Amino acid sequence: MQRWRGLEDIPQDWGRSVVTIGSYDGVHRGHQLIIGRAVERARELGVPVVVVTFEPHPSEVVRPGSHPPLLAPHHRRAELMAALGVDAVLVLPFTPDFSRLSPADFIVKVLVDKLHARAVVEGPNFRFGHKAAGDVAYLTELGRTYDYEVEVVDLFVRGEAGGGEPFSSTLTRRLVAEGDMTGAAEILGRPHRVEGVVVRGAQRGRELGFPTANVETLPHTAVPADGVYAGWLTADGERMPAAISVGTNPQFDGTERTVEAYAIDRVGLDLYGLHVTVDFLAYVRGQRKFDSIDALLVAMAADVTRCRQLVADADGAGAPGGGA
Repeated sequence: MQRWRGLEDIPQDWGRSVVTIGSYDGVHRGHQLIIGRAVERARELGVPVVVVTFEPHPSEVVRPGSHPPLLAPHHRRAELMAALGVDAVLVLPFTPDFSRLSPADFIVKVLVDKLHARAVVEGPNFRFGHKAAGDVAYLTELGRTYDYEVEVVDLFVRGEAGGGEPFSSTLTRRLVAEGDMTGAAEILGRPHRVEGVVVRGAQRGRELGFPTANVETLPHTAVPADGVYAGWLTADGERMPAAISVGTNPQFDGTERTVEAYAIDRVGLDLYGLHVTVDFLAYVRGQRKFDSIDALLVAMAADVTRCRQLVADADGAGAPGGGA
Protein backbone atom coordinates (compact mmCIF):
# COMPACT_ATOMS: atom_id res chain seq x y z
CA MET A 1 0.00 0.00 0.00
CA GLN A 2 1.24 3.48 -0.85
CA ARG A 3 1.40 6.17 1.83
CA TRP A 4 1.49 9.84 0.88
CA ARG A 5 1.92 12.90 3.06
CA GLY A 6 0.58 15.96 1.36
CA LEU A 7 -0.77 16.49 -2.14
CA GLU A 8 2.73 16.82 -3.58
CA ASP A 9 3.45 13.16 -2.74
CA ILE A 10 0.76 11.86 -5.08
CA PRO A 11 2.37 10.43 -8.23
CA GLN A 12 2.13 12.71 -11.27
CA ASP A 13 0.65 9.90 -13.37
CA TRP A 14 -2.01 8.91 -10.82
CA GLY A 15 -5.19 7.97 -12.67
CA ARG A 16 -8.84 7.66 -11.66
CA SER A 17 -9.59 6.31 -8.19
CA VAL A 18 -12.28 5.69 -5.61
CA VAL A 19 -11.85 7.97 -2.59
CA THR A 20 -13.13 8.08 0.96
CA ILE A 21 -12.31 10.91 3.36
CA GLY A 22 -12.33 11.10 7.15
CA SER A 23 -10.33 11.02 10.36
CA TYR A 24 -11.06 7.30 10.71
CA ASP A 25 -9.57 7.22 14.20
CA GLY A 26 -9.57 3.62 15.34
CA VAL A 27 -10.84 2.25 12.02
CA HIS A 28 -13.75 0.79 14.00
CA ARG A 29 -16.51 -1.43 12.65
CA GLY A 30 -18.53 1.53 11.36
CA HIS A 31 -15.50 2.86 9.51
CA GLN A 32 -14.84 -0.62 8.16
CA LEU A 33 -18.25 -0.57 6.44
CA ILE A 34 -17.41 2.63 4.55
CA ILE A 35 -13.86 1.63 3.66
CA GLY A 36 -15.00 -1.87 2.72
CA ARG A 37 -17.63 -0.47 0.35
CA ALA A 38 -15.04 1.88 -1.18
CA VAL A 39 -12.80 -1.12 -1.83
CA GLU A 40 -15.70 -3.05 -3.40
CA ARG A 41 -16.59 -0.12 -5.67
CA ALA A 42 -12.96 0.33 -6.69
CA ARG A 43 -12.73 -3.34 -7.66
CA GLU A 44 -15.95 -3.02 -9.67
CA LEU A 45 -14.54 -0.02 -11.54
CA GLY A 46 -11.06 -1.49 -11.90
CA VAL A 47 -9.34 1.45 -10.19
CA PRO A 48 -7.41 1.86 -6.89
CA VAL A 49 -8.98 3.09 -3.65
CA VAL A 50 -7.51 5.99 -1.66
CA VAL A 51 -8.29 6.95 1.94
CA VAL A 52 -7.78 10.65 2.70
CA THR A 53 -7.19 11.56 6.34
CA PHE A 54 -5.67 14.42 8.31
CA GLU A 55 -2.91 15.25 10.78
CA PRO A 56 -3.24 16.74 13.30
CA HIS A 57 -6.86 16.08 14.12
CA PRO A 58 -8.89 18.97 12.61
CA SER A 59 -10.34 19.91 16.02
CA GLU A 60 -6.85 20.81 17.27
CA VAL A 61 -6.51 23.45 14.53
CA VAL A 62 -10.07 24.74 14.68
CA ARG A 63 -10.18 24.73 18.51
CA PRO A 64 -6.59 24.58 19.87
CA GLY A 65 -6.26 22.42 22.97
CA SER A 66 -9.23 20.23 22.04
CA HIS A 67 -7.27 17.37 20.41
CA PRO A 68 -9.19 14.19 21.29
CA PRO A 69 -7.44 11.12 22.70
CA LEU A 70 -6.44 8.97 19.72
CA LEU A 71 -7.52 5.36 19.39
CA ALA A 72 -4.78 4.59 16.87
CA PRO A 73 -1.79 6.48 15.45
CA HIS A 74 -1.63 7.05 11.70
CA HIS A 75 0.73 4.16 10.98
CA ARG A 76 -1.61 1.77 12.80
CA ARG A 77 -4.62 3.10 10.91
CA ALA A 78 -2.70 2.55 7.66
CA GLU A 79 -2.00 -1.08 8.64
CA LEU A 80 -5.68 -1.67 9.39
CA MET A 81 -6.73 0.01 6.14
CA ALA A 82 -4.25 -2.04 4.13
CA ALA A 83 -5.79 -5.19 5.62
CA LEU A 84 -9.16 -4.00 4.27
CA GLY A 85 -7.73 -3.71 0.76
CA VAL A 86 -6.92 0.01 0.55
CA ASP A 87 -4.33 0.84 -2.12
CA ALA A 88 -3.14 4.23 -0.84
CA VAL A 89 -3.50 6.49 2.19
CA LEU A 90 -3.11 10.24 1.81
CA VAL A 91 -2.41 12.12 5.05
CA LEU A 92 -3.10 15.82 4.57
CA PRO A 93 -1.41 18.24 7.00
CA PHE A 94 -4.37 20.06 8.53
CA THR A 95 -3.05 23.63 8.77
CA PRO A 96 -4.95 26.86 9.42
CA ASP A 97 -4.69 27.67 5.71
CA PHE A 98 -6.02 24.26 4.76
CA SER A 99 -8.90 24.64 7.22
CA ARG A 100 -10.00 27.74 5.32
CA LEU A 101 -10.47 25.93 2.00
CA SER A 102 -14.05 26.24 0.82
CA PRO A 103 -15.90 22.99 0.09
CA ALA A 104 -15.64 23.71 -3.65
CA ASP A 105 -11.88 24.35 -3.45
CA PHE A 106 -11.38 21.17 -1.43
CA ILE A 107 -13.20 19.15 -4.07
CA VAL A 108 -11.22 20.65 -6.93
CA LYS A 109 -7.77 20.66 -5.30
CA VAL A 110 -7.96 17.21 -3.68
CA LEU A 111 -10.59 15.06 -5.36
CA VAL A 112 -10.47 16.36 -8.92
CA ASP A 113 -7.00 17.73 -9.68
CA LYS A 114 -4.94 15.26 -7.64
CA LEU A 115 -6.89 12.05 -7.05
CA HIS A 116 -9.04 12.16 -10.19
CA ALA A 117 -11.95 10.71 -8.26
CA ARG A 118 -14.23 8.35 -10.15
CA ALA A 119 -16.34 7.72 -7.06
CA VAL A 120 -16.46 9.01 -3.47
CA VAL A 121 -17.81 6.85 -0.64
CA GLU A 122 -18.80 8.49 2.67
CA GLY A 123 -20.98 8.19 5.74
CA PRO A 124 -24.24 10.18 5.91
CA ASN A 125 -22.86 12.81 8.31
CA PHE A 126 -19.69 13.59 6.35
CA ARG A 127 -18.78 17.30 6.47
CA PHE A 128 -15.84 19.08 4.84
CA GLY A 129 -14.43 22.46 3.88
CA HIS A 130 -14.28 25.73 5.80
CA LYS A 131 -16.50 25.63 8.90
CA ALA A 132 -17.63 22.15 7.77
CA ALA A 133 -19.95 23.84 5.28
CA GLY A 134 -19.81 20.98 2.77
CA ASP A 135 -22.00 17.88 3.10
CA VAL A 136 -22.82 14.80 1.02
CA ALA A 137 -25.56 16.68 -0.86
CA TYR A 138 -23.07 19.34 -1.98
CA LEU A 139 -20.45 16.67 -2.73
CA THR A 140 -23.01 14.91 -4.93
CA GLU A 141 -24.04 18.13 -6.66
CA LEU A 142 -20.46 18.93 -7.70
CA GLY A 143 -19.95 15.34 -8.76
CA ARG A 144 -22.25 16.01 -11.70
CA THR A 145 -19.90 18.79 -12.79
CA TYR A 146 -16.63 16.98 -12.18
CA ASP A 147 -17.61 13.47 -13.29
CA TYR A 148 -17.55 11.49 -10.08
CA GLU A 149 -20.32 9.57 -8.33
CA VAL A 150 -21.09 9.67 -4.61
CA GLU A 151 -22.23 6.70 -2.54
CA VAL A 152 -23.43 7.09 1.05
CA VAL A 153 -22.96 4.17 3.45
CA ASP A 154 -24.79 3.86 6.75
CA LEU A 155 -22.00 3.36 9.30
CA PHE A 156 -24.24 3.24 12.36
CA VAL A 157 -23.67 -0.23 13.73
CA ARG A 158 -25.21 -0.93 17.13
CA GLY A 159 -24.42 -3.53 19.76
CA GLU A 160 -24.28 -3.87 23.52
CA ALA A 161 -21.45 -1.35 23.88
CA GLY A 162 -22.46 1.90 25.53
CA GLY A 163 -25.96 0.62 26.22
CA GLY A 164 -26.79 0.30 22.55
CA GLU A 165 -25.45 3.64 21.30
CA PRO A 166 -24.37 3.72 17.63
CA PHE A 167 -20.73 2.73 17.26
CA SER A 168 -18.43 5.75 16.95
CA SER A 169 -14.93 6.93 17.80
CA THR A 170 -16.43 9.21 20.46
CA LEU A 171 -18.20 6.31 22.17
CA THR A 172 -15.06 4.17 21.94
CA ARG A 173 -12.96 6.88 23.59
CA ARG A 174 -15.52 7.14 26.39
CA LEU A 175 -15.50 3.38 27.00
CA VAL A 176 -11.69 3.31 27.02
CA ALA A 177 -11.63 6.20 29.50
CA GLU A 178 -14.06 4.24 31.69
CA GLY A 179 -11.97 1.05 31.50
CA ASP A 180 -14.66 -0.86 29.56
CA MET A 181 -12.34 -2.82 27.33
CA THR A 182 -15.01 -5.33 26.36
CA GLY A 183 -17.24 -2.56 25.02
CA ALA A 184 -14.34 -0.87 23.24
CA ALA A 185 -13.32 -4.15 21.60
CA GLU A 186 -16.89 -4.72 20.40
CA ILE A 187 -16.78 -1.44 18.50
CA LEU A 188 -13.20 -1.76 17.25
CA GLY A 189 -13.51 -5.41 16.30
CA ARG A 190 -10.29 -6.07 18.23
CA PRO A 191 -8.75 -5.14 21.61
CA HIS A 192 -7.82 -1.51 22.20
CA ARG A 193 -4.07 -0.96 21.77
CA VAL A 194 -1.53 1.51 23.07
CA GLU A 195 2.08 1.56 21.97
CA GLY A 196 5.39 3.25 22.58
CA VAL A 197 8.99 2.80 23.63
CA VAL A 198 9.94 0.97 26.83
CA VAL A 199 11.73 3.40 29.15
CA ARG A 200 13.32 3.04 32.57
CA GLY A 201 11.00 3.71 35.48
CA ALA A 202 11.45 3.37 39.23
CA GLN A 203 12.03 -0.39 38.72
CA ARG A 204 9.88 -1.22 41.76
CA GLY A 205 8.19 -4.03 39.84
CA ARG A 206 11.54 -5.71 39.37
CA GLU A 207 12.32 -5.33 43.07
CA LEU A 208 8.95 -6.90 43.94
CA GLY A 209 9.42 -9.83 41.58
CA PHE A 210 7.13 -8.55 38.83
CA PRO A 211 9.36 -6.70 36.33
CA THR A 212 7.27 -4.49 34.08
CA ALA A 213 7.79 -2.76 30.75
CA ASN A 214 7.16 0.95 31.38
CA VAL A 215 5.66 2.11 28.06
CA GLU A 216 6.11 5.75 27.07
CA THR A 217 2.91 6.11 25.08
CA LEU A 218 2.58 8.23 21.95
CA PRO A 219 1.17 11.79 22.24
CA HIS A 220 -2.62 12.04 22.61
CA THR A 221 -3.00 8.27 23.12
CA ALA A 222 -6.35 7.12 24.50
CA VAL A 223 -5.14 5.44 27.69
CA PRO A 224 -7.64 3.33 29.66
CA ALA A 225 -8.85 4.26 33.14
CA ASP A 226 -6.53 3.59 36.07
CA GLY A 227 -6.53 -0.04 37.09
CA VAL A 228 -5.22 -3.53 36.37
CA TYR A 229 -6.00 -5.23 33.06
CA ALA A 230 -5.40 -8.54 31.34
CA GLY A 231 -4.01 -8.37 27.83
CA TRP A 232 -1.01 -8.92 25.63
CA LEU A 233 2.44 -7.32 25.35
CA THR A 234 4.07 -7.61 21.93
CA ALA A 235 7.79 -6.97 21.47
CA ASP A 236 10.04 -7.97 18.58
CA GLY A 237 7.10 -9.72 16.96
CA GLU A 238 6.43 -11.92 20.01
CA ARG A 239 2.99 -11.64 21.61
CA MET A 240 2.97 -12.49 25.32
CA PRO A 241 0.16 -12.73 27.90
CA ALA A 242 0.41 -9.74 30.22
CA ALA A 243 -0.88 -8.18 33.40
CA ILE A 244 -1.12 -4.44 32.73
CA SER A 245 -1.17 -1.64 35.26
CA VAL A 246 -2.37 1.87 34.42
CA GLY A 247 -2.11 4.69 36.93
CA THR A 248 0.10 6.67 39.28
CA ASN A 249 1.26 3.83 41.55
CA PRO A 250 -0.43 5.11 44.74
CA GLN A 251 1.36 2.49 46.89
CA PHE A 252 4.50 4.57 46.49
CA ASP A 253 2.78 7.98 46.31
CA GLY A 254 3.44 8.30 42.61
CA THR A 255 2.20 11.29 40.64
CA GLU A 256 3.03 10.41 37.03
CA ARG A 257 0.47 8.32 35.16
CA THR A 258 2.08 5.33 33.48
CA VAL A 259 1.26 2.19 31.48
CA GLU A 260 3.26 -0.81 32.69
CA ALA A 261 2.98 -4.36 31.37
CA TYR A 262 4.26 -7.51 33.09
CA ALA A 263 4.91 -10.37 30.65
CA ILE A 264 3.43 -13.32 32.55
CA ASP A 265 5.75 -16.28 33.18
CA ARG A 266 8.62 -14.71 31.26
CA VAL A 267 12.04 -14.37 32.88
CA GLY A 268 15.02 -12.26 31.87
CA LEU A 269 13.33 -10.09 29.26
CA ASP A 270 15.24 -6.93 28.34
CA LEU A 271 12.85 -4.64 26.51
CA TYR A 272 14.44 -1.24 27.21
CA GLY A 273 14.46 0.94 24.12
CA LEU A 274 12.14 -1.33 22.15
CA HIS A 275 8.91 -0.15 20.55
CA VAL A 276 6.17 -2.36 21.96
CA THR A 277 2.40 -2.67 21.76
CA VAL A 278 -0.03 -3.38 24.59
CA ASP A 279 -3.48 -4.80 23.79
CA PHE A 280 -6.12 -4.53 26.51
CA LEU A 281 -8.41 -7.53 26.89
CA ALA A 282 -10.30 -7.03 30.15
CA TYR A 283 -10.51 -4.90 33.28
CA VAL A 284 -9.49 -6.81 36.42
CA ARG A 285 -9.66 -4.30 39.29
CA GLY A 286 -9.23 -0.66 40.17
CA GLN A 287 -6.05 0.93 41.44
CA ARG A 288 -5.68 1.14 45.21
CA LYS A 289 -3.17 1.64 48.01
CA PHE A 290 -2.67 -1.40 50.23
CA ASP A 291 -1.94 -1.46 53.97
CA SER A 292 1.46 -3.07 53.44
CA ILE A 293 3.89 -4.25 50.78
CA ASP A 294 3.01 -7.84 51.70
CA ALA A 295 -0.66 -7.13 50.99
CA LEU A 296 0.34 -5.56 47.67
CA LEU A 297 2.34 -8.65 46.74
CA VAL A 298 -0.60 -10.93 47.54
CA ALA A 299 -2.83 -8.78 45.33
CA MET A 300 -0.29 -8.73 42.49
CA ALA A 301 0.02 -12.50 42.57
CA ALA A 302 -3.78 -12.78 42.41
CA ASP A 303 -3.86 -10.27 39.53
CA VAL A 304 -1.35 -12.32 37.56
CA THR A 305 -3.31 -15.52 38.14
CA ARG A 306 -6.51 -13.84 36.99
CA CYS A 307 -4.85 -12.26 33.94
CA ARG A 308 -3.21 -15.54 32.95
CA GLN A 309 -6.60 -17.26 32.96
CA LEU A 310 -8.43 -14.47 31.10
CA VAL A 311 -5.83 -14.42 28.32
CA ALA A 312 -5.75 -18.23 28.09
CA ASP A 313 -9.53 -18.30 27.78
CA ALA A 314 -9.46 -15.59 25.10
CA ASP A 315 -6.69 -17.31 23.14
CA GLY A 316 -8.53 -20.62 23.42
CA ALA A 317 -11.69 -19.03 22.06
CA GLY A 318 -9.77 -17.54 19.15
CA ALA A 319 -10.27 -13.94 20.29
CA PRO A 320 -8.36 -11.41 18.15
CA GLY A 321 -5.27 -10.01 19.79
CA GLY A 322 -5.03 -6.95 17.62
CA GLY A 323 -2.76 -8.18 14.85
CA ALA A 324 0.70 -6.97 14.01
